Amino acid sequence: MTLLELFELLKKHLKLVIALPIVCAIAVGLYSFAFMDNQYTASTSMYVLANQAQSSSSSSNSNTLYNDLNASQMLTNDVAKLLKGDQRLVAQVSQDTGVPSSGTSLAGYKVQVTNETNSRVISLTVTGPDPQKAAEIANAMSKDVSEIAQEVMGIESVNQIDRASAPAGPSGPNRPLYILVGFIAGLFAAMVIVVVADMFNTRVRSQADLEQIVDVPVLGRIPEIKGAH
Repeated sequence: MTLLELFELLKKHLKLVIALPIVCAIAVGLYSFAFMDNQYTASTSMYVLANQAQSSSSSSNSNTLYNDLNASQMLTNDVAKLLKGDQRLVAQVSQDTGVPSSGTSLAGYKVQVTNETNSRVISLTVTGPDPQKAAEIANAMSKDVSEIAQEVMGIESVNQIDRASAPAGPSGPNRPLYILVGFIAGLFAAMVIVVVADMFNTRVRSQADLEQIVDVPVLGRIPEIKGAH
């Protein structure tokens, strides 16, 4: 089937090609508003301050600066790993905020941690259904991870650069995108239905169809006269 033939076929079923994408987009939109809760993201950042005793222990090395940076980065990576899902930290945050926890995760809340190479700054974002709780979790994690890091790793402190505040508006879900995807999916489904229905339609509808069935030339055609009895 050529592109022109497909276009002509879609024109014959224009109502379906228009209606199905609209119905799918409306259905996805209604579902997203009725069953998908708003998600709110609170963010904060922390600075890992290494213990001075750890830094001075490498001062006799000729590559002091490199060693200090490397050690600091390793400590920062360790703190980031704690934030990503340490069971002790999650349990402490759950106790501080009242949000139920299961293993290494907080019920209904997603934690994302990022830290760049050669930097002791860690960015933390918490996403969940309650904006105030999301901010409380972010701040509690900053405080509790500092205590655990000092106790376990000997880090001097993990200083919170900026406190997380409750977001004013939702960060998701991206309902317009879902509606657009629903519309495109409906359009694709309509095209598939039209093409498949045409493939299973065995009626002779044109001279070309007849010539494919019988290997003889067509000598004439009788036109259809509308209104004739």
